[in-house]
Amino acid sequence: MRQHLLIDADDTLWENNIYFERAFEEFCAFLDHSTLTPPEIRAVLDEIELANIRTNGYGAANFGRNMSQCYLELAERPARDDDMGHIAGIARRINHHPLEIIGGVPETLDYLSRRHDLILLTKGDRHEQSAKIEKSGLAAFFRRALIVHEKNPDAYRGVILEQELTGEASWMIGNSPKSDINPALEAGIGAVYVPHARTWHLEHEEIRGGGRLLVVERFEDLTKFF
Repeated sequence: MRQHLLIDADDTLWENNIYFERAFEEFCAFLDHSTLTPPEIRAVLDEIELANIRTNGYGAANFGRNMSQCYLELAERPARDDDMGHIAGIARRINHHPLEIIGGVPETLDYLSRRHDLILLTKGDRHEQSAKIEKSGLAAFFRRALIVHEKNPDAYRGVILEQELTGEASWMIGNSPKSDINPALEAGIGAVYVPHARTWHLEHEEIRGGGRLLVVERFEDLTKFF
């Protein structure tokens, strides 16, 4: 039976969070705090990110603003304009690296697109995500590419209604329990969890189960089920 496969992008089709982790390491080195460890600095940055995500969203530019705010809170020296510029540069470099497609993704998408209806569904800054989709060379495998501000049950219900999908024949495929799996199941569609070792820690949460849930080891394993 032909299925509607909604497929995540960051850390499902291509590497993403590793570049944010490297930026954070560079930020810690620049901050050079005399007492706080990187995990302690990360905890402060997490609070800032969680507070700002609702209004500012995701992406490298917002990450840069969050790091600047963290710097102002933690720096043990007066903040200069040059300091803010340096931190903004750390964030900009996140989007300047070559896009690294995860192994087996193009071949798997080619197989799936011949059998099913594929829709790319990602969240984040529209400009940044659009640029990555274009750079990836994978857009041709998808009927549509949708960029939403947040992935929650209402967002999934909106996509189902807008794209005229049926819940019984629809699946969300991704690496994030918080954004890809739990809200999709709550919205009444199936979900396929494709774990990634470097998934952003703020996207981790216990998978609540219920509904149609599959867990695969690699993206390529989708061909066994679809």
